[in-house]
Amino acid sequence: MATRVETFGRRRLRAASSSFDRHIRLWLIAPAVLIILALTIFPLAFSLWVSFVEFDFSVSNEHPWVGLDNFRDNWRDPVWIHSLKVTAILATASVVVELAIGFLLALAMLRPFRGRRPLMTLFVLPLFMSPVIVGGFFDLFLRRPFGPMNWLLNQIPWMGDVSIDFTNDFPWTFISLIIADAWQWTPFMFVILLAGLSSISDELYEAAEIDGAKPRQSFFFVTLPLLMPIVLIALTFRFIDAAKLFDIIYSLTRGGPGTDTYTSSYYLYQQGFEFFHLGQGTAGSWMFLVFLTVISFWLVRRLLKPLEA
Repeated sequence: MATRVETFGRRRLRAASSSFDRHIRLWLIAPAVLIILALTIFPLAFSLWVSFVEFDFSVSNEHPWVGLDNFRDNWRDPVWIHSLKVTAILATASVVVELAIGFLLALAMLRPFRGRRPLMTLFVLPLFMSPVIVGGFFDLFLRRPFGPMNWLLNQIPWMGDVSIDFTNDFPWTFISLIIADAWQWTPFMFVILLAGLSSISDELYEAAEIDGAKPRQSFFFVTLPLLMPIVLIALTFRFIDAAKLFDIIYSLTRGGPGTDTYTSSYYLYQQGFEFFHLGQGTAGSWMFLVFLTVISFWLVRRLLKPLEA
């Protein structure tokens, strides 16, 4: 009898061991899946619920179901529509400036020269700074009357008497935000484009030179076509990130003057954490997520279409 029990026990142990071996991959990823569910899926599901209720601490602590009212309130708010336009303008302008300057820097730093490494380190340093610190630095640099920017402009003979309020005067508020964002994120473009340029073989340029191509022709018919996939990927990632601009605006302009420099992120922050209209703010966040998803899909499908050819 004991022998039968021991045999049965060994069989069950082998069966359990065999089952564990077959599902070892599932057991290994199970902790990661549980963490993702706890830290990502649950907050998303909770925020989706908040979008359809009156989660407004300024009114009451109860959360009645309101359906699509929070979404309609955003669409009817002219400040929300204005913030979408400002987001598109700032994101597009910042990415264009960063691409142009980053490409010029990458071309200048492509060939080795004395002092190249210290310069590259200096160029990349802003990338590791907090956006809040960047916004605070430019606020100190540009704000009148304490910032030195107006004094520096007055030292240029043909500028005359300069007195610009960079944080309140249109269009200088937009220019200030673009400069601050470009100062921090141009290194991102620079590093990616430099890596792309470095990956192009010198043999291709030698072949083009043998065929009689001039430097300008080599640039347009060799460099740009081979670099374009890298450029498109950099543009896609950077535009999506620039569309979420918040930190620099919070530190530099606080959305002012008035609501002129409200981006969608700043508008949603104000609705949720200053006015405590969490239902409307969360609904706007989901709307903004849909917008970014559509734009991202379009960029990937349209801009990266040459890669599929």
